[in-house]
Amino acid sequence: MTENVYSEFKEIPKHLVHEIKEELKDKKVSDSQLKEILAEIQREYVQAKINPGEAIGIVTAESIGEPGTQMVLKTFHFAGVAELNVTLGLPRLIEIFDARKEVATPTMEVYLKKEFYRDSQKVREIASKIKETTIGDIADEISTDIAESSLTIKINLEKLKLLGIELKDISKSVSKAAKNVHVKSKEDTIEITTKSKVELNELYLIKEKIKASFLCGIKGITYVLPVKTAEEYVILTSGSNLKEIGNIEGIDNTRTTTNNVFEIYNVLGVEAARQAIINEAEKVIKNQGIDINVRHILLVSDLMTHSGEIMGITRTGITGSKESVLARASFETPLKHLVNAALIGETDMLNSVVENVMLNQAVPLGTGLPGLLAKMKKDGSGKEEKEDKKE
Repeated sequence: MTENVYSEFKEIPKHLVHEIKEELKDKKVSDSQLKEILAEIQREYVQAKINPGEAIGIVTAESIGEPGTQMVLKTFHFAGVAELNVTLGLPRLIEIFDARKEVATPTMEVYLKKEFYRDSQKVREIASKIKETTIGDIADEISTDIAESSLTIKINLEKLKLLGIELKDISKSVSKAAKNVHVKSKEDTIEITTKSKVELNELYLIKEKIKASFLCGIKGITYVLPVKTAEEYVILTSGSNLKEIGNIEGIDNTRTTTNNVFEIYNVLGVEAARQAIINEAEKVIKNQGIDINVRHILLVSDLMTHSGEIMGITRTGITGSKESVLARASFETPLKHLVNAALIGETDMLNSVVENVMLNQAVPLGTGLPGLLAKMKKDGSGKEEKEDKKE
């Protein structure tokens, strides 16, 4: 009987029906009550639909642009330490919608698997494996002997043990970083001697090269911060490398994310990138205490990714790819667009909004969308005569 009730309300989409069933499965609801609930849901759903001919582009632009004027122009969120500053506010929103490949402050939220996410010791171990570690990070002291043209590195053995590396690994890294040197390792020190006598400035350059030499971890991730939430530990990072981080044992790849949309696109594809645009834009807007209907953000994200690639709302992206010459010219560099179009004899069919507004014509929206035909009399007048009813 209940299934028959659901079948009466055909306007409600299947996924919504499934959600209603899940919500009501543990509740005692009679058929008459179910009808009332479904009738109200159907009414709300139909009312939420956009009318044919609605100027959704303009409404979206207004709905995001107007609250955007209230956003702080330059905001940084401090996560306890200066290394984990995150760009927020209007600069971040522009960064997302312009589809910039390099973000100002790349960060990641790294989630761990169930067996590790509550073990603080294990979390620290995984965090140390994520962070890009150089020889300078694990050295307590690097002393210089000008007379002998040599360097002595005092190694912190505790850090070495935590990272799971040995002195021979450091020796290999030193040999790669500095050419024409002899390397000797013993207990907690590494001695580096140049094969020939060098000046002070050369020795200093060798020292700096060795300090910056990559040892282990993931390149690009310069800082890690394990943070305890209500249920688990989450590792926040400064720097991003989604592709490499998935290779570390204990990382939950299904939840780990980055604020670099292009990185998500390259690793997980365009659908994941679309969702990332929505999530990142919503996060920025909510942090500013502004309420924007998610459908406006969905429209922008769909527009940016509908071609299978990420295109920014710029003159080289979406606007530059428009068919209409006048629409392209109305955005930026009008002279360039008009001259190029004239040279190749391009035709503008005036199918969109902007070009019709420029020419003071009715736009193909709302009542201007359908073509109306008037019923004319044979004499050419538009007046219709009332016919007398014959009894």
